[in-house]
Amino acid sequence: MHHRTVEELMTRPVVRARRDTEFKELVRLLAESDVTAVPVVDDLGRPVGVVSEADLLRKSADQADPSGLTPIPHLEAWERAKAEGSRAEELMSAPAVCARPECSVVEAARLMETQHVKRLPVVDEADRLLGIVSRGDLLRIFLRSDEAIREEITRDLLRATLGLEPADVDVRVRSGHVELAGTVEYRSLVPVVEQLCRGVDGVVSVAGKLTWRRDDARPSSSGS
Repeated sequence: MHHRTVEELMTRPVVRARRDTEFKELVRLLAESDVTAVPVVDDLGRPVGVVSEADLLRKSADQADPSGLTPIPHLEAWERAKAEGSRAEELMSAPAVCARPECSVVEAARLMETQHVKRLPVVDEADRLLGIVSRGDLLRIFLRSDEAIREEITRDLLRATLGLEPADVDVRVRSGHVELAGTVEYRSLVPVVEQLCRGVDGVVSVAGKLTWRRDDARPSSSGS
């Protein structure tokens, strides 16, 4: 079973900023490149942070409302410093949370979730910027065709990994939803098959209707 890697999904070449890139130039970079964030790199091309639209909007949010209807939001000291910044190194979110190109989609998604970020700069062994992967990029695995998903489950998972024959398990896939029907040798194999199917890239859900020939979940009775 092959999990898609960050290298297969990332965007490159990458629009990037330098530490000394000015505020208006950052706004222009985002607008002209139609992106919502850019990595900030040092002189060796290594990401040191990321500047997003949210980082830049702090400057607008920190301004007084001419109508007087909207109060200025309370900002922590670090947020105030960002709002008053004028260069990328003052505005960016740092340090940059990065991924390696060989990371799987699952690993990248978990990293985004735990670090509360929407994108990951992708770096090589020397930590130099290679590309960038976003949440939208990771979601592209769900655009895989039903036939491709079915073929991977049948060929790579059921046959190659578990040694099952095609006649044992019928696999149907519709809009990423997998339905399994058939009979396997042991009852304990049923949750294994279902769990492995859930791990296939592009699978939305798995509904199992598998039966078994031998119930190995029951304790064996000892003879007298």
